[in-house]
Amino acid sequence: MSFADLGLSDELLRAVTDSGYNDPTPIQRAAIPSVLMGKDLVGIAQTGTGKTAAFVLPMIDILGHGRSRARMPRSLILEPTRELAAQVAENFEKYGKYHKLSMALLIGGVQMGDQVKALEKGVDVLIATPGRLMDLFQRGKILLTGCDLLVIDEADRMLDMGFIPDIEEIASKLPKNRQTLLFSATMPPPIQKLAAKFLSDPKRVEVARPATANTNIEQRLVPVRADKKRDRLRELLRGEDVRTAIIFCNRKTTVRDLASSLKRHGFRVGQIHGDMEQSDRLAELDRFKQDEINILVASDVAARGLDIKGVSHVFNVDVPWQPDDYVHRIGRTGRAGATGIAITLAAPDEAEQVAAIEKLTGMKIPRAEPEPTAAEPEPRAAPERPASRRPERRDRSERRDRPERSREPARPVEAEPEGTAAPADDAVASWNGPLPSFLSVSAV
Repeated sequence: MSFADLGLSDELLRAVTDSGYNDPTPIQRAAIPSVLMGKDLVGIAQTGTGKTAAFVLPMIDILGHGRSRARMPRSLILEPTRELAAQVAENFEKYGKYHKLSMALLIGGVQMGDQVKALEKGVDVLIATPGRLMDLFQRGKILLTGCDLLVIDEADRMLDMGFIPDIEEIASKLPKNRQTLLFSATMPPPIQKLAAKFLSDPKRVEVARPATANTNIEQRLVPVRADKKRDRLRELLRGEDVRTAIIFCNRKTTVRDLASSLKRHGFRVGQIHGDMEQSDRLAELDRFKQDEINILVASDVAARGLDIKGVSHVFNVDVPWQPDDYVHRIGRTGRAGATGIAITLAAPDEAEQVAAIEKLTGMKIPRAEPEPTAAEPEPRAAPERPASRRPERRDRSERRDRPERSREPARPVEAEPEGTAAPADDAVASWNGPLPSFLSVSAV
């Protein structure tokens, strides 16, 4: 099946061809016809399966008819993070270049004034994070009564981040007679409840078992001591055929330190984490996409939604604390039918986290044999110990044989009191102060 078989317009097919895509992915084949027919839809798909295009493409054709009004967006896409929202906006620009559609992006970390101006002109597509959208709505800057199409993307992530109450409030302000699409990698009970409340007789599309990793990704687990992870990582970066790589860490401080360390060792590396300004994060992503850098060190803020074509490797320097984050991390490679490699460096104290991941995904991650790092010196053989545990005693004993010491007359041995043991030779040899009167040394 080709994109032309899905019922998309000629203009849209041209934009898809320009982007280098020929065949739709399973989620796109299953979802696009239903969305074009106006049906509600629940899409369950692992990350990296092309689900963003599964709703962006039909939305472009649906919105091609009609016109926007000031402060009343015609469609709304809710995303859990700024990065995901920005990524969806890029998809609309890429695939909608032959359509005259207006778009606004409502995310934190960006000047609100520019966003308000875009809304006042009227937009066909509003892409927003729940927090910023609620803020503008409460200020009276936006009306949702004209929104006929709602997309709730990464619903399980929304749940993790505590956005479900906001989503329920937003959805309640939209027209009841609307089309709603919900996408999620997993369907825990709260998401099922959300879908039952706000979707009407939805078509359910599931292209993979929830919480499974992409089969196009070769996974490996490398056992390594915690203090040798950086050495082992550099060895892997030089030894593997790494074209582009994303390296994930659990902490923002680790991201900064590791990026600095890799730069000192000559790697073309950038970083992205939650403490950075949004403009700086987007700038780093642009450098990565334009091949100014080929390695990006990231925290989990970047684990979801980064649709960067051609990432050959993902490295987990830290085993993620939450097992589902593992699936989303490694999903940055092996996208859109391509193959990829995901390597996790696991210290002994991370065994419990590894077990949780394997339980979630239902598979055991193949282990690589632990190897000494190139930077680690070969262990040296321990020097042979001298017969005496205190070699300095022998030196002092030799000093007693020197001529200058022999000029002095030897003191007579005084009798020890009854019941007192004579001091051992070691005690004499190890004494480093004036010779007590009850000890004597005979010249030999």
